[in-house]
Amino acid sequence: MKLKPKSIRPFIGAKDYAISRQFYQDLGFEEVVVSPNMSVFRTGEFAFYLQDAYVKDWVDNTMVFLEVDNVENHLENLKKSGITEKYDTLRCSEVVYNDWGNEFFLHDPSGVLWHIGAFNIVAE
Repeated sequence: MKLKPKSIRPFIGAKDYAISRQFYQDLGFEEVVVSPNMSVFRTGEFAFYLQDAYVKDWVDNTMVFLEVDNVENHLENLKKSGITEKYDTLRCSEVVYNDWGNEFFLHDPSGVLWHIGAFNIVAE
C-alpha cells in the first residue's frame, strides 16, 4: 500500500497549557483553537496539536524534529528574540555538528524536546 498523506500532526502535552500556548506563539507558530483544551499550532504546511494534558513520562519522552534551512541562523534568531530569557524552564543548547547534519536542542516549558536541525543528505 502506498500512502498519500496530506499532513502528519503529532500530539504534544502541556504541563501548564496557558504558558505552553504563549511559548509556541512566541516561537512563531500560528494558533488555531480546536477546543478549550486543544489547539493546532502551524507554520506553513506543518502543524502539531497542543493538548491541555500532562503525563510526566509521556511529555518527558516526547521529541519533535523541526528541519530548517540554516541551523546557526535559526539559533541566532531564537536567542535574539528573547524567548530563552522569558521562560524559566526553557533549555536551549548550542549547535551540535554530526556526520548526518547539524542540530540544536530546545526544551519547551513542559519539557518536550525539540531537535531543530538540518540534514547533510536528503533521504528519499
